[in-house]
Amino acid sequence: MQAMSLINKKSFLLTPVPGMFLPVVLSIISFVALTGCNNINLHTTEALAADLPHTPVSAVLLSCAASPGASKGMVPIPGGMFTMGAAKQSNTKDAQPLHQVKVAAFKMDATEVTNAEFAAFVLATGYKTIAEKPINWEEMKLILAPGTPKPADEDLQPGSLVFIAPKHRVPLDDISRWWTWVKGADWKHPEGPGSSIAGKENYPVVQVSFADAEAYAKWGGKRLPTEAEWEFAARGGMLNKEFAWGNELTPNGKYMANFFQGEFPYDNNGADGFAGLAPVKSFSANAYGLYDMVGNVWELCSDLYVVEDFQNSCHNGPESNPRGPLKTKDPSDPFAVKHVSKGGSYLCSEQYCSNFKPSGRQGSAYDSGLSHTGFRCVK
Repeated sequence: MQAMSLINKKSFLLTPVPGMFLPVVLSIISFVALTGCNNINLHTTEALAADLPHTPVSAVLLSCAASPGASKGMVPIPGGMFTMGAAKQSNTKDAQPLHQVKVAAFKMDATEVTNAEFAAFVLATGYKTIAEKPINWEEMKLILAPGTPKPADEDLQPGSLVFIAPKHRVPLDDISRWWTWVKGADWKHPEGPGSSIAGKENYPVVQVSFADAEAYAKWGGKRLPTEAEWEFAARGGMLNKEFAWGNELTPNGKYMANFFQGEFPYDNNGADGFAGLAPVKSFSANAYGLYDMVGNVWELCSDLYVVEDFQNSCHNGPESNPRGPLKTKDPSDPFAVKHVSKGGSYLCSEQYCSNFKPSGRQGSAYDSGLSHTGFRCVK
């Protein structure tokens, strides 16, 4: 959903959006990323497991990490020349114009990183995601405008943004009608304290920020894909097609990916088999052996995000292994440091967001976890 670029925390702090619960909270977590609080505290799996209290949460973590999850390895991507971008877009122009790009061969995770895989990382390292950390206001205010008021202490507690469907039809001009700041929401509790990943080992991990995804990738000796690598891989060798499987969204009435059917945002009828997240490998792989490159969750890439990046003069000729712009820029989120995320999610709807395609892109704030955003790695 391209509109998610409006939910940067600093911009909410300075320009509150009507209806959002205390927008100040949404500016907070960027401080954590900027002050280096994501350093991995290395433990052995055994030592960390021994230190964990015997609570339902730690039991779920241990069980999840022990599960094979979507154990899958990586698949080779041959590399080559392709046409990058979208021929048409319904609500944005950030994937235009089309341009020629060449990428070298690489390997890519066959699926999105799962809860089981992320749990293994957490148990092996002791890592805490940004969404799990409280905020030190004295340090955070140093990077905000002078005179910014301090939020109440209770609103500096850990949390994240969660999609909560309204109970009836709503106008589509205010995303706070379906996105809500929830204290206690994190990757172990994707919808908040009452939720759990128990039994969802094979689901993509969500509520992880770019910083969290990057830490996971480094731990595994991998990295996040560039946008060009990701899009080339998502196309699976099918050049100049709108979708990852051709030019029809539902060929012969068959659903090829997990996206929103029904009236957005309140009525997801689950016609594709899923009214929310789907386990990985729920739909067929593309020709490269990659699953769920479109829909299910947005996938983070290493490139910094600039709204008009594809309009830059550097895209006038063929490019080789582009790494993205040097600085991030989104006029609707002037304080945000954003990276590209690709491919849409289970919340992409023909009525509101049509980014369920290889060219689909949006900006994701460096410090933000969301209930419809995950990642996969390359090397």
